[in-house]
Amino acid sequence: MAGQTLKIVNSDPTTHNIHPTPADNREWNESQPPQSPALEKTFAREEIMLPVKCNQHPWMKMYVNVVKTPFYAVTGPDGKFEIKGLPPGDYTLAFVQEKMGTQEQKVTLAAKDSKTVDATFKTP
Repeated sequence: MAGQTLKIVNSDPTTHNIHPTPADNREWNESQPPQSPALEKTFAREEIMLPVKCNQHPWMKMYVNVVKTPFYAVTGPDGKFEIKGLPPGDYTLAFVQEKMGTQEQKVTLAAKDSKTVDATFKTP
């Protein structure tokens, strides 16, 4: 979540360089030698698919999703997800895939309601 501490641990026997390149947050670039203490960072603003690269190893990259709410999920290997504890209301679910973009679906939840929502990405 925005403002939450992100702990970055290097458990490899080599130095890494953590370099987020955000659009809406502060960019930073920090080396992390083997067995060094965890880096603790925060991102102040919501940002989806914030790219993070390792300048030491160009093939290494990841994405961080920073949201304003505790209601989010990352799919498991089977593509399934679950968001628990949503209060009744109207919501827009955003499904994001790094190469295939974003899809949105609206859903309305009543009290004690449970819904199944499916999203399918078509390969380009």
